[in-house]
Parts: sequence; structure tokens; C-alpha cells
Amino acid sequence: MKSRPLLFAAIGLALLVLFPVVVDNAYYIHLVETISIYAILLFGLDIVVGYTGQVSLGHAGLFGIGAYACGVMITNFPATPFLVVTAIAIAVTALFGAVLALPALRVTGPYLAMVTLAFGTIIQILINEMDFLTNGPMGITLTKPQLVGHQLSEREFFWVVAFLLVAALLVVHRILRSHLGRAFEALRGSPVASDCMGVSVYRYKVYAFVVSAGLAGLAGSLYACSEQYISPNTYNFELTVLFLLAIIMGGRKTRSGALLGAAIIVMLPKLLDDIVLFRYVACTFAALVLVGGGIFVAKGKSTWQRVAVPAVGTVALAAVSFKLENIGDWRLAIFGLITLLVVYYLQDGIVGFARQTLGWHGHGASDALAAAALPAPAGAVSTSVVGTATPATQDLVAADKVLMQFGGLKALNDVDLHVSRGTIHGLIGPNGSGKSTMMNVLTGIYVPTEGAIAFKGQSIVGRTSARIALAGIARTFQNVQLFGEMTALQNVLVGLHHTYRSNLLDVALHLPRFVREERTASARAYALLKFVGLESLAGEEARNLPYGKQRLLEIARALALNPELLLLDEPAAGLTAPDIKDLVVIIRKIREHGITLVLIEHHMDVVMSVCDIVTVLDFGQKIAEGTPAAVQANPQVIKAYLGGELDASAAH
Repeated sequence: MKSRPLLFAAIGLALLVLFPVVVDNAYYIHLVETISIYAILLFGLDIVVGYTGQVSLGHAGLFGIGAYACGVMITNFPATPFLVVTAIAIAVTALFGAVLALPALRVTGPYLAMVTLAFGTIIQILINEMDFLTNGPMGITLTKPQLVGHQLSEREFFWVVAFLLVAALLVVHRILRSHLGRAFEALRGSPVASDCMGVSVYRYKVYAFVVSAGLAGLAGSLYACSEQYISPNTYNFELTVLFLLAIIMGGRKTRSGALLGAAIIVMLPKLLDDIVLFRYVACTFAALVLVGGGIFVAKGKSTWQRVAVPAVGTVALAAVSFKLENIGDWRLAIFGLITLLVVYYLQDGIVGFARQTLGWHGHGASDALAAAALPAPAGAVSTSVVGTATPATQDLVAADKVLMQFGGLKALNDVDLHVSRGTIHGLIGPNGSGKSTMMNVLTGIYVPTEGAIAFKGQSIVGRTSARIALAGIARTFQNVQLFGEMTALQNVLVGLHHTYRSNLLDVALHLPRFVREERTASARAYALLKFVGLESLAGEEARNLPYGKQRLLEIARALALNPELLLLDEPAAGLTAPDIKDLVVIIRKIREHGITLVLIEHHMDVVMSVCDIVTVLDFGQKIAEGTPAAVQANPQVIKAYLGGELDASAAH
């Protein structure tokens, strides 16, 4: 499995090297060269859009920064080696990317899109106005760069671009199949869960944006040397929209999708200028859509609308083309129609549709299955799960006079909660009593309005969720917060993110430290899945698991943090009676490994059978605390929570 990316990269590089030898036409060589350059940028843009789920409209600006950094360096310092110029362009663009990301990524959704759009507009204006550096509207004229003292020809520069394309593809592939890529993808799946797994949402959003900007800088520098002329008008809003559409149309989270998207945005405008070529391609594509749609429906994977509408639309487009003498007059309308069909009906892009139709699996699933096949070393479960057992009389958590107020509503009203080491502490109460709010306060999702919270004697009030998680507090959620598009094994590996010390260079070059850490983490993750009985589902996407199995997967992922305190928020919800019995066994095993637990649960038989101490909340206030037997007999508890059931049983 590990050799597959290298094999594909070698084959791709060989084909690109042979292309200008077989095709001796400068126009087609330049066309493929442009597609390759755009693909490098799209590899980076896909990290931001496809993996972290952010919408960036500023990548045309970053592309322009890379191009002008290269142009200015070559114009003013012609003796500088080309590879040094390229490295400077990457560094300068990455720096601008960081400057943009640090404030911009504190907002989300349309606000982020507006901030990045404004950035792109500002960059275009600056390039246009800074005559002393950029030559303003007149632009900069360049020659092909020199490499090792040799002036590169068109064909030789194509080979340089081809080599850098394959190198960028391989590096990006390795990043996205590493702990860094899993962190990026986790941000899209559930930012709250990411933070609670010790993966700082803000930090890794910035990290992703900087890596993406660096690739835009590389693409920009190559584009400047390829075109041999750059001007401010090139890097406009239309270009950044084309980049975004290329990711959507090709298919996010795939390098093949980025390559296809690059080919589309380069070829489609030229295709629409040639009526004969357009007719040929339209008919071919219509046939492919019809055949693919038939396979899709035959496999029962879609409703007829998802296939029939794009199929009919494509066939109609092909038919209409035979009635047109000049396709260029309809260029914008046809481009818009094609985009609408792909975006609306093929949400995973063309590559995603092809994969679903043909039943192909992405590398993520195969990589997870390969890692899951690793033998779990002896003691893997204990190394992943065991905490430090200490006397049960010592408080691990001390929450005093905690007030959590939302406007006029007091979700927690002067609540005290002391959890002793090595115990299972139940937290029960009616719906809306403040149980999950207490969980959120303990894990930093909410900052209490008043009160003190100490973990191992240190205050955790005001700490981020990521810092609290790394300090030793892990949790599950009342509403399952898994990373749905990631496999079960990858979900647990996100919990093991804190065990990695490898940096970007280790990952890109697959240095021994990263390889060793990945193998160890994969074995530990598999052992944790086995601990909760999910080892056979290691390669299954989390969103496809039954609800009860998703609950168990959350527990395995939380245990990956090697916590001292584990907070379980209604873990038995959605489980069948046999599964609940297995859950009780798992909870007891976790406690035996020295981990303290706080358990929120509505299944009272579970609470009464496993808990040492039970705290009862009602309307945000603590109304009782003690042993399960004492709490069960408490009149206030009977009235507030257990009333009908206990009265009925007592009557018998």
C-alpha cells in the first residue's frame, strides 16, 4: 500500500516527461504546462476547501503574490538561481498567507469568504499601484529562467514544471495521509470534537492555510516564468472563482479531482471557442454520463433525479451544439449550465461521482485497512488506556460554586462537584437539569460565569478545550460528534494526535521518525478499537456505523488521549440490551486501568450498578449526592427524577 503513491507518481512523471517528446507542438506543450501549474495551486486550495471546510476567495491574490515575487526577483537580481527564486516566492506567499489567516480564520462561513475576497482585491490594487516594485499596469516581462547556468527552453521548462507537479502531488498526498491531514479533516467533521481531542481548531486552520498559500506561491512563480509576462489584471476575482469551481467540479479531497478541475478551467474556455471540438466532447461526455448514470441506478445508489437530470441536460447540450454555428456566443450560458449541473447534482464532483458509480474506494479507506492489519503489539491496550492509579480519597476534580448563566437562565446555579480519583461518579437528573452544561464547563467549551474549577489542583477556568484535553480530561458527547467522512481507525488516530512529534519535513520526506510514530499510533488505535469491540469495523467510515457502534467509537477515541478523567455523556443511548451489558463491562475495565470516570446516563440500572458516588441535578442545582442506594432512597430525588417509577415499584 505504501508504495502505491510512489508508483503512481513515477508513472505520472514518466508520462509528462515523454509528452513534449511525442507531441512536438509548442501550443499543446504550453497548454499542459498551464494545467500542471494550476493543479499545483488546486492541491493547496483543496486542503483549505476540501479538508478544513473553509471557503477562500483569496487564492488568486496569493497566486499573484507568488508570480510577482518571482518576477521582481528575476528582474532585479537576475543572477539568483531559479530554485532559490522559487523558494523565496513560496516563503513570501506563505508569509502573506499567515498574515491573512491569523485574523481571517477567527470568523467562519460567509464572513471568511468576504475577508479573503477583500484580501484578493487589495493585493490586485497594490500590485497595480506599486509602480516602483511591480511596474504597475505595464506589468513585468520575463524570459525563461536559468537552471545551473543554462537557459531553459520551452521543453526543458515543461520538464521542470512536471517534476515540481509530481513532487507537490506526492508531498500533499503524504501530508493529507498523515496526522496533519487527519487534523485538517477533523476540523471539517466537528470543530468541537477536534478541540476536545487536543487538536486546536484555530492553530490547524492557520497551518492548513499557510501550507495552501505556499503551494499557491509555487504555482505563481512557475506561471510567471511560463507566460513570461505578468500584469495585475490576471489575478482578479474571476480567476479565484474559477479556482473554487475547479475544486467543486473536479471533486474535493482528491488529487485526481484537482488535476481534472485544472484541466476543465484551462480547456473549457478554449473548447467553447471551437464548435467542432465542442460537439465531439459534448457527445462523448453525454454518452459517459448516460452509461455512468445507468450503472449508478442499477446499483441502487441514487434516486433517478440525481442521474436523469444531468444526463438529459448533457444530451440536450450536445444536441443543441449541432444547431449552433458559433458556440462562442453562448459561452457564458453554457459554462454556467455545466457548472450548475455538476455543483447541484454531483456534490462530490466528477471524480466522486465516478468513484461511487464504479464502487472505488479512496486511499483513506485502503490506508486505514492496511494500518488496521498491523499486529497489535503486546500491551498495546494498556499503553493506550492505563492511567496513574492513586488513592481514591484524593480529589481529581474540585468544582466549587459554579454558576453558568445564559442571559436570565441559570443552567448551573452554585453547583459543587468533587470527583475522587479512581471512582465512577454518576451525574444524573431530568432533561435540562444542567448535566451536559457541567460537562461543557469541565472541558472548556463554556467558561463559567462564576466559580472555581481545579483539575489535579490546578485551575482550568479560561483554558481552551484543547489544553484541557491534553492536560488529561477526555469526553464523549450527548449528540455523537464523530468525524463522519473518516474511518473508525482514523477517528481514533485523531485522538492519538498528541503522541506525534513529527514536523512537516518529517511527513513530506517520510523520515524514520514519522514512519515509526505512524506505525506505533496505528497499532495503538487498532488496539483501542479492539478494546471496545470495533476492530472488524476499522476501515468503515464513521458515518456508516450503527448509532450504538458510534457511541463505542467515541469512547475509543476519547481513550486515545490516555486521560486521567473520562467524561461519558449518555454512552448507553441507542444501544441494545446486550450492547449495554458490554458497555458496563467496558466501563468497569476502564476504571480498572486507573481512569476516573464521570458518567451521565438515563439508564438507571447502569448508573446504580457501576457508580460509586452519584450527584443529582435539578433545574441547575444540586439536590442530592451520595451512594447509589442513598440517592435512590432520597425523597427529593424521587420527587424530581425517579418519582413515578419508584413509587410504582414501592407500591408493589
